[in-house]
Amino acid sequence: MMECAVVGKFFSPIFSSSRSVVVEKRKLPSLHKKIKFCSSKFKMKATQAETHLSQEAELQAEKRGSSTGVGVGELIWPSPSDGTPFWKKDFPSSGVSPEVPADVKDSDPKHIIHVTAEMAPIAKVGGLGDVVTGLARACLSRGHTVDIMLPFYECIQKQHIKDLTVITKYNSYHDGNWVPTNAYRGVVSGIPVIFIEPSNQFFKGQYVYGGSFNELEAYLFFSRACLEWMQVTSTQPDIIHVHEWQTGALPLLYWDIYHHLSLKPRIVLTIHNMEHYGECSKEQLSKSGLEGSVYASIDKAIDDRTIGHNPERLSLLKGGIVYSNAVVTVSPTYLKETLCTGWLASTLVRNRDKYFGILNGIDTTMWNPATDIFLPVKFNDQKPEGKKFCKYYVQRGLGLASEGTQDGNHVPDITYKAPLVVCITRLVPQKGLHLISHAIKRIEELGGQMVILGKASDAQVATEFECLAKLHNQGPCIRILLMFSEELSHLLYAAADMVLVPSIYEPCGLTQMIGMRYGAVPVVRKTGGLADTVFDMDDQSNHNRANGFVFEGIDEGSLICALDRAFTYYREKPDEWNGILKKVMEVDNSWNNTAGKYVELYNSKSVRL
Repeated sequence: MMECAVVGKFFSPIFSSSRSVVVEKRKLPSLHKKIKFCSSKFKMKATQAETHLSQEAELQAEKRGSSTGVGVGELIWPSPSDGTPFWKKDFPSSGVSPEVPADVKDSDPKHIIHVTAEMAPIAKVGGLGDVVTGLARACLSRGHTVDIMLPFYECIQKQHIKDLTVITKYNSYHDGNWVPTNAYRGVVSGIPVIFIEPSNQFFKGQYVYGGSFNELEAYLFFSRACLEWMQVTSTQPDIIHVHEWQTGALPLLYWDIYHHLSLKPRIVLTIHNMEHYGECSKEQLSKSGLEGSVYASIDKAIDDRTIGHNPERLSLLKGGIVYSNAVVTVSPTYLKETLCTGWLASTLVRNRDKYFGILNGIDTTMWNPATDIFLPVKFNDQKPEGKKFCKYYVQRGLGLASEGTQDGNHVPDITYKAPLVVCITRLVPQKGLHLISHAIKRIEELGGQMVILGKASDAQVATEFECLAKLHNQGPCIRILLMFSEELSHLLYAAADMVLVPSIYEPCGLTQMIGMRYGAVPVVRKTGGLADTVFDMDDQSNHNRANGFVFEGIDEGSLICALDRAFTYYREKPDEWNGILKKVMEVDNSWNNTAGKYVELYNSKSVRL
């Protein structure tokens, strides 16, 4: 995992014979495994098995994991003075079983290839990686054939890829040359993945983004290289599902080059965040083998904001919208918002008949407090007692609770008296940075505790939060951890009484859904997918769905009101609070429901060959 920074005291194309290709027989390795958990020692043993983990066995695992009496007395309580932070203990970086029991098997299975810049957990920067992995796993469980195509970033930790092997050596076009390229096949979290590795400098570096190469040109190359691989291997999926601006050129390349050769699939584009446009010059697009000037019109790919400027620019995201058979964004409310605001609104209105809003889900196998290998004690909605031990465990590890003697199953009063608010986020303006900063102050005034986990890509933002960390991290209430850690995020969700998501805009948001899965009550701003998943406790008109605390303004007063109401419920209405906790854990935000809507869309767009 990538961890860094301040944690206080913690830590014109040519179709010639240049297309040389060596293709090995396609292999789909069997990776069915049964996972055994040992929560008290943080160990995982994986043994080979030939069949899926039965639903009965999974239920028994949940029952065992949710018993707070199991292993609690054996726990070694962490301390900030430990040589190794508690989230870096001896457990694997990914403990997801590839078996996904499914209640539904679709009658008309499709072959779906996702083409993406991110995939959790091996190339995850934000929610995009989670969504790709979750949707792919859900469709696999419904009986579909699914592959993910991903750049073979130099930073990918290969030990997390099972059965990695070269399957194809071929050439793909870029900027007048045919670049020797390797395609590898491996399995990640039970999903077949095809890794594209060019022989040039593309995708080299310590991180997914921000390498020394030209990112835009690298993703133009990747988009064509994926289609080229399908062409030379005679792979004919029913659906090519592309994501975000990074693969926005693929629909253009497909319809204007590869569909005329032999490929027959249909293209679905999912837009996860409309703020990333993929700005591109005509000359840069031409390096992919297309004639860039052809797309410089308002009905194709011109960036409307640059019309009349010198030079005018293109937008790969706009081109993807125009050339895809279907366009999806990640919540119904965000769809409505994007039809009304933003420079792409006119393009989306013109393409309204193929524009859909499908709410994201979460991977309930990966995010499951009853079987989560990162938790010291497991719990579920029927037996939530283990959550208090997770909270105290995190409080001890971060120095938010006394290191006095722990007596068996007794949890000190501090665990109950001080509500723990967690904010797990990228530190970017979209996420409401001024509201996060003000939440620190207000939660401290209210006698609560807060943990922020996130990284800032902007130097000024990073400096501001480094100053906040230095100011607060030695105190008794606040911890600001400027890093990313998959393991710690699981622990924080399990420990949290509340999860704060004060976004200025939020296409969907996964944090509030994951938080609810772990019994953390959401406090959110009403926008995008947050408005589709969180409903206010004091809204009598929607009482049956009430599951959190919602505010509408972007001002500090609106945030304070929501936090104050949440703290009042926690402290003065314990029975109602426990009812909310149980209710949010029962909410079904799984990918299975969402995947069904995508399958309906795939069926409506795919072509019988």
